[in-house]
Amino acid sequence: MVRFHEGIGTLVVLAFIALVVVNLLQMSGRSISWSRQLSFAAAGLLFFQYVIGFGLLGGNNDVNPLHFLFALGAIVTVGLEHGMANTKQDVSARARLAAACAAGSTALVIIAYAIGQSS
Repeated sequence: MVRFHEGIGTLVVLAFIALVVVNLLQMSGRSISWSRQLSFAAAGLLFFQYVIGFGLLGGNNDVNPLHFLFALGAIVTVGLEHGMANTKQDVSARARLAAACAAGSTALVIIAYAIGQSS
């Protein structure tokens, strides 16, 4: 189950990197119709990762507590993106806020991933 968790973690990192790229492209004026679906897919993968991770907590897995803190910290940036960025009427402001939130989420999941890999 740990290897499966690692595999999903890789997908989470890749999804958030793709989301940052898409949001940066939207900031430059490009219209990408599937950006919202990508955002929800990345959040869904992250949720799935949480479910697997909490399941692994019951086992004898020794992981640095910082792994959990950084991973759970991504809830805040994902929530900001979905709760605040999508409410902006101005497309440019929405893209800027979404890109900033996605970049924050990406940084947090990369750090959590690195800590998890080093354990």
